[in-house]
Amino acid sequence: MEKKNIALVMGGFSGEHDISIASGNQVYGQLDHTKYNVYKVVVERDGWFWMDGETRRQMDRNDFTLTDNGRKVKFDLAFIIVHGNPGENGILQAYFDILGVKYTTCGYYTSALTFHKGYCNPVVKSFGLVKVANSVLLYKEPDAAKLAELTGQLRYPLFVKPAAGGSSVATTKVKTPDQLQPAIREALTEDRQVLVEECINGREFDCGVMHLPKGSTLKDPNPNFHNKLVFPVTEIIPKGGHEFFDYEAKYQGFSNEVTPAEVDESISKHIQEVSYRLYDLLGCQGIVRFDYIYNTDEQELYFLEVNTIPGQSAESIVPKQAKAMGISPAELYELSIQAALMK
Repeated sequence: MEKKNIALVMGGFSGEHDISIASGNQVYGQLDHTKYNVYKVVVERDGWFWMDGETRRQMDRNDFTLTDNGRKVKFDLAFIIVHGNPGENGILQAYFDILGVKYTTCGYYTSALTFHKGYCNPVVKSFGLVKVANSVLLYKEPDAAKLAELTGQLRYPLFVKPAAGGSSVATTKVKTPDQLQPAIREALTEDRQVLVEECINGREFDCGVMHLPKGSTLKDPNPNFHNKLVFPVTEIIPKGGHEFFDYEAKYQGFSNEVTPAEVDESISKHIQEVSYRLYDLLGCQGIVRFDYIYNTDEQELYFLEVNTIPGQSAESIVPKQAKAMGISPAELYELSIQAALMK
């Protein structure tokens, strides 16, 4: 059987560029190179390149092809591992849809919606499955009087974050009003819109979900989760003085990530069931991770965000969740590829 050509697309335009490269390199090492011709494709503002060893060579963006030793290579599949812009906001997906190239992630519409927290949160709230924190969406930096008016109904502490962004880049926990304006300015360096939302005190949990390829013999242990894998729940516990799961806690070891989470089984099952249903309601495809806060005082689950291209580096959560189910990274990515090829 002729080997499929796979473009492993990484990089991007955001502060998550380096994390995407780490994820891409991790995936590259796990793919079956006897079955696929895998090319690393790096997407950056200065150009799109494919890696010929350590040499960068130009991609043809007109039709997403490359020339390898005088041979034009077309791709059967794009394995998108670009976190942030333009991978999670739908831009790459729309481009590949136009060209007729299959890909491993959600479609352009779902990607665009879920990447923008200010737009996604009201949609999730409307489903009635899970609570969402009170928030205000800012389209620019308001003056002091207007800011006080807009945020006057919100209770401190607050989180200030780019409305479209990930990995907690430019995200600040604000405890007093005098800290609010500088936090907004920082968030505006990453995106043109800023979400200011109430901090929900409680325990942070993550849950990965993926659609299985047709004909897969792999079954989720929970028979109610048809045609999908709903991974074990992970609890995120920041440490070393970090009050929340910020960039350093995520990528520099300042957190404990416990999988499966040591929590009452009823809470764990509820998180899995909500994630399973949100996956379909939001039109997700591929490997997705849902993030929540469980408010222990209210005994209520709050939705934080959905990551449509979650990290796949050695430190990332979803591969650890898969491992807890007995699924290796190689098996995880093979399932993702087969599901995408069958679309």
